[in-house]
Amino acid sequence: MTEDHTIQPDFRCGYAALIGAPNAGKSTLMNTILGMKISIVTAKPQTTRKRVLGFHTGDHHQIIFIDTPGLIQPRYELQTSMVNAAHSAITDADACCLLVDAPRAIETERMLPGELPGELLDLLRETRRPVLALLNKTDLVPNKGQLLPLIERTVAAYPFEAVIPISALNNDGIDTFLSALGPLLPPGPPLYPPDLLSDQPERFFVAEIIREKIFEQFRQEVPYATDVYIIEYREEETRDYIAAEIIVERESQKRILIGKGGEAIKRIGMSAREDVERFLDRPVYLDLHVRIREGWRDNAAWIRRLGY
Repeated sequence: MTEDHTIQPDFRCGYAALIGAPNAGKSTLMNTILGMKISIVTAKPQTTRKRVLGFHTGDHHQIIFIDTPGLIQPRYELQTSMVNAAHSAITDADACCLLVDAPRAIETERMLPGELPGELLDLLRETRRPVLALLNKTDLVPNKGQLLPLIERTVAAYPFEAVIPISALNNDGIDTFLSALGPLLPPGPPLYPPDLLSDQPERFFVAEIIREKIFEQFRQEVPYATDVYIIEYREEETRDYIAAEIIVERESQKRILIGKGGEAIKRIGMSAREDVERFLDRPVYLDLHVRIREGWRDNAAWIRRLGY
């Protein structure tokens, strides 16, 4: 916005849902636009589990991005909740941004809806939200001539408002994307202060940072059987004290997370503490505990307790 925060007469404000398959780059895109890491990002699919709001305020618009979990066929209660969160975001949004992994789409020669649950396009049609298609990760496409057939297939797949090649990681095509998205939002004043980037509490970001470290440091099933919640957050004179529980489903997973002589949990704590201190801009004492909650991913009560 302008320096005196004057609202332009043509100012627009609204919600934009970032949707797509796992690892399409939704969280990376939102982080790049905001210039700050709001959503955790790892190389593993299904890292994002909850809706995360991020606010981008410019001279002529305020875009409230909704970062959503990847669209998958759910196999248990947690994944059902994740898919419901994505579908709810589509319903609540003023516009949708469908991210496509361009290199994968070129390699498999498949275009939506084949890569996503079949009900997605039906939902988009029912809600009648304008949709932008973003062909992401173009930096990984060595032959740019391969993008044209992909663009043509995308145009034929759905009546998108526009099809825009981007690289969320390299910040390529982002200005074009924002210029196309802004006019799709309804006229109105901003809903949030221009210097605010998200409405999530600090506890949320701390828990997500810890969970990110688990995804980065462990393989296969362990990260997916794990969640984190903050049991105590206390501001002290010289530092913040934060106690967090890492929950798992089985004793074998607990042993892996703790490691021989506690080495694994120490690595998680040290790595997470560095990022938490960087995020909060103050010293932190991070106290981690691992607890077994059998079958929590298929337990509706635990899913609700964890905020899904």
